[in-house]
Amino acid sequence: MRLARKIALRYFRSKKSHSAVNIISLISVSGIVVTTAALICVLSVFNGFRTLIMDRLALLDPEIAVMPVQGKVISSADSIVYVIKATEGVESAVAVIEEQALAVFAGYQMPVRIKGIPEGYNEVSCLDSVIVEGSSVMNDGVSEYAVIGVGPAINLHVRPGFLQMLQIYAPRREGTVNMSNPMGAFVVDSLFVGGIFQLQQVKYDSDLIYVPMDFARSLFDYPVEASRVEVSVAPGADVAKVMEAISSRLGTDYAVKNRLMQQASAYRLVNVEKWMSFLLLTFILIIATFNVISSLSLLIIEKDESIATLRWLGATENQVKGIFAWESWIITAVGTILGILLGLCLCLGQKHFGWISLGGDPATLIVNAYPVEIQATDVLVVLGLAMLIGFVTSLVTRAIVSRRTPWEMKKT
Repeated sequence: MRLARKIALRYFRSKKSHSAVNIISLISVSGIVVTTAALICVLSVFNGFRTLIMDRLALLDPEIAVMPVQGKVISSADSIVYVIKATEGVESAVAVIEEQALAVFAGYQMPVRIKGIPEGYNEVSCLDSVIVEGSSVMNDGVSEYAVIGVGPAINLHVRPGFLQMLQIYAPRREGTVNMSNPMGAFVVDSLFVGGIFQLQQVKYDSDLIYVPMDFARSLFDYPVEASRVEVSVAPGADVAKVMEAISSRLGTDYAVKNRLMQQASAYRLVNVEKWMSFLLLTFILIIATFNVISSLSLLIIEKDESIATLRWLGATENQVKGIFAWESWIITAVGTILGILLGLCLCLGQKHFGWISLGGDPATLIVNAYPVEIQATDVLVVLGLAMLIGFVTSLVTRAIVSRRTPWEMKKT
């Protein structure tokens, strides 16, 4: 094997007698380099977008959310909050109410999600950091205020400081509908608009309105209930261990979810897109390896006389096959390593210098350039994939050598 490797390295470095072999060998290595670099770059860009999305969602999503497994609400929210606060590693816990309603302002209306939050909600969320107009103050001792997403603000034509109040309609939970007075089937309440937030995520910006907790309890007739309990973890505490402790205290009637679990659909969508792109580029890499097989086939033909000489000197068939198997491994390894290094350099350059920018108005974008995040697991996956393809290529090369009999080589 050592002799076969040395001969293969000599074949790889030496100039071929036919220029076509040189050109095809260069193309085969270049194809692997470009495709491998593209794999690293594409995976890193998807990692960057995933991190960017999760970081944005983390501004409003709590570190841990506790919700009922069955039903819409927690029947005794205060007792659940008390149990959670007593759990080691928990910094803060608050109960919130989230329900569907109809918002009406100056003749405009739209269905919205109302989220009732208590005082001190910023302990589990960063609502203050996404306010783009007005403030997040919901009660000044005189009036109650709503903080609305940019979507409802545009659709309802409402802004902070307007003297007209925003009306919220919610269906009554109990009682019968009087057909002669259909509006009696709704609970109606009003409040001013105190602020507008924008997270640049459709799930939040399109229809979400934050209101004071007391307002939501009265509107939806939930005097002691809550939709879920949102929890912040103490600095340095392990989120997984805190989740496990909360789950053991509350039992199986409650689901305990971290941020990724709360945004499972968004996280899954980004991962599906990432690995679909990986699959498409894998097919391109497989096609690029056909050039390797072509160059090796021409090299085998060119080296017929050398192979015949080796056979006359006593080289076995396995040794001759090993030479070209090593040649395929060398071509694949060189192309893969160069491609990974090129991909890493491009990603680092994009991360620090932002060479490729996103289209659109920079004032409305979270970032101006494509975000990238290099992960060691992606590099290992690409390396493993390339080595697997190299192994298959070496098997094909051995089969090509075995089909050329010693008589054919001598005759050639």
